[in-house]
Amino acid sequence: MVLLLSLDTSAGASAALLDGTAFLDGTATVGAVLAAWSTADTRHHAEQLAPAVAGLLERLAPTSGPARPDAVVVGTGPGPFTGLRAGIMTARALAFAWGVPCWGVGSLHALAAQAADAGATGEYLVATDARRRELYWAHARVGTGGAAHDVTILNGPHVGAADTLPPLPVHGAGAGLYADRLAGAALHPDLQPHAAAVGTVALAALRRAGGRPDDAAAAGLTDTAPRYLRESDAKVPAAPKPALGGGGRR
Repeated sequence: MVLLLSLDTSAGASAALLDGTAFLDGTATVGAVLAAWSTADTRHHAEQLAPAVAGLLERLAPTSGPARPDAVVVGTGPGPFTGLRAGIMTARALAFAWGVPCWGVGSLHALAAQAADAGATGEYLVATDARRRELYWAHARVGTGGAAHDVTILNGPHVGAADTLPPLPVHGAGAGLYADRLAGAALHPDLQPHAAAVGTVALAALRRAGGRPDDAAAAGLTDTAPRYLRESDAKVPAAPKPALGGGGRR
């Protein structure tokens, strides 16, 4: 078994375990999701994620014994600073502890794969909430078969106001927020990036590159740097002024 642990915290938080054996061998059309977890809570990723991963691994123990993934993959955003860091640092820490590779996949690429599963065809956009009345978005294309693993990101990720997006159908939770300001139709407004799709995108990249986890560099799955797209709202405080001002006694 080629066991992949996948995480994403770019919107809500999610985790999934995928068996990529048959997919990488070319005998299946997609990696099998063995177990998955998700929450819409956006404030407690750090506290929830590690226990959730432990719970997923425990689900496999009765049938396959104690499980240790062969690799970890994490959604790299774009997303808010704190939530995104929680998922990426959890993925890096677990991969380090297990001595396995850790890779990154764009969260909007995963969302584009989910949109393809939900029926998106041809070229389309995917979008999530970027707050400040803006969206994180990307331009995607799915192959003629409509398979989630056959999705390409043509442009993005970007951040901007809804009325600046190209006139194409927009899939995802971001579309539902500003449907009246989009040039294209708003579709699947409840769709958020999920770890299972992050894993599917990673397995597809591996198969294109040769098929095994040690081929990750050739697949371009080596970068777990977060994609923030803009500066943090948090700022380092300015140096305090002297209590006595410039004219105080010495």
